[in-house]
Amino acid sequence: MINLAQIVAFGLVYLQRPVSAGPIPPDLSFSPRSVPFPIDPDRLPPFTRRDLTSQQVQRELGPLLSKGSSIFGPEDPRWDNATERYQTYAIPDIKVVVRPAQEDDIPKVVKYANGNSVAFMAKNRGHALTATVGNFKGIQIDMTSLTEIKYQPNMKSAWFQGGTFDHQVMKDLWDKGYVATTGSCSCVGMMGPGLGGGYGRYQGLYGLISDNLLNINLVLADGRHIKVNEKENSDLWWAMQGAGHNFGIVTSFELKIYPKKVDSWYYRNYVFKGEKLESFFTEINKFKNNGSQPGVVAADVGFYAVDKTVDEKPILIWSFTYAGPQKDAEKIFERFDHFDHLSRVEGNLPFWQIPGVQGTGLDDPLCESGHTHITTTAGLQVYNITAQRQIYDLYEKKTTDKPELGPVSRVVLEGYSFEAVKRRDPASSAFPHRNDYILTYFDIVDPQNYGLTDYARKWARETQDLWNKGQPEWRRSTPSTYLNYAFGDEPLEAMYGWEPWRLQRLKDLKAKYDRHQKFSYYNPIPPAKK
Repeated sequence: MINLAQIVAFGLVYLQRPVSAGPIPPDLSFSPRSVPFPIDPDRLPPFTRRDLTSQQVQRELGPLLSKGSSIFGPEDPRWDNATERYQTYAIPDIKVVVRPAQEDDIPKVVKYANGNSVAFMAKNRGHALTATVGNFKGIQIDMTSLTEIKYQPNMKSAWFQGGTFDHQVMKDLWDKGYVATTGSCSCVGMMGPGLGGGYGRYQGLYGLISDNLLNINLVLADGRHIKVNEKENSDLWWAMQGAGHNFGIVTSFELKIYPKKVDSWYYRNYVFKGEKLESFFTEINKFKNNGSQPGVVAADVGFYAVDKTVDEKPILIWSFTYAGPQKDAEKIFERFDHFDHLSRVEGNLPFWQIPGVQGTGLDDPLCESGHTHITTTAGLQVYNITAQRQIYDLYEKKTTDKPELGPVSRVVLEGYSFEAVKRRDPASSAFPHRNDYILTYFDIVDPQNYGLTDYARKWARETQDLWNKGQPEWRRSTPSTYLNYAFGDEPLEAMYGWEPWRLQRLKDLKAKYDRHQKFSYYNPIPPAKK
């Protein structure tokens, strides 16, 4: 039997993002004096503090924080765990870690940093792929102590602190008989993907993570702690649903929850030879039917991979999940049994265990930190079968020329139901990709170990070009990039939408709420010019 989780290792890449980011400082030069709170943000202090130590920050900021908060530097045994990241292609330069024990501590940290013209950046699980976080140098606000979940009395929503993460939320809710929209990978934070929209297995029934937000408690660039919802700060509410990393630190959020309707989910995993590619993708396109698959047909995810123990040529792996009983799912998935397969594995599990059989569980290799990922991505509406063959042939050629990259490279093809996602007016939020029914992702892990970083980047661009060139002619000049998968070198329009009004609205809001670009490390939006 072929174990999907072992084959995919680093392959099924449902990668997500950290909670928020911080400012680019002029430099980190230090003045002898300390300013524990900021002056007017329009008249920032004309100095920065060069060699700020954890002891200095503890002495100056520590007394202002709640009991249980901690401040530490590289000499502390907690440092490596606190500063580790999923992506090491471009890593932030952390000088001091502040781990708040209460939400109300975060405005104090931001004001302290502003008062000393030192950059700040919040981190939940550290899964940012984008190279733009590598521009950061300053204080990291560690959210990992803020993991409380409070259920509302009517059990229609719950409040989640900013440090909550997918596995925690999936299991806690399931044990209580409920579910919520989360990302697809168990190890990532909730609000990282949520601020960029948030694809996941429940989106066909309930929409994106951002579609289910009811309230956000947010710390702004100047340290104000505000509530954001449809009525309060409603202009910012629009931006937080798709571009939220640019506007503040989410300390907690209220999210809709739903009674679970079934006791288990069904999954089915196939492995095919590459020679079946054309006929298989023809059938997948029919199956997806232009994004109209029912919400219970939750996810179909596939990829090209190299495993010489299975076949000499790259194999095609596909995994299906269904939010319900096996007897109902079999009627839908039996069409794929007609293709000769090397393996078919199936089963029934509680929802929170489903990530583990698709390679995205908490303990799967996918969640390992400390690796360099060369990535690229593209949003599609339908599979261009010619392009998919070209990408497969390129993959085979590259892994034949450089066999060392075979086990660490994957072409990933993610599909989710869009039934509920399409119900919402695209103009009602900053998320711009409601018509992208397929999310593609290409990843090469640690090519620097073989001196092949440039080779990997060139290969990634070639793959992305084939995906985009395979789209309808009207779409080729306006490629799309899922914000949470961006490598950091894509056009802003690809991430935030090609309609001119979208980016202009975001720039105007940036000028209003963060004109000094404190949050400028996660695929940043520039403020509108006065």
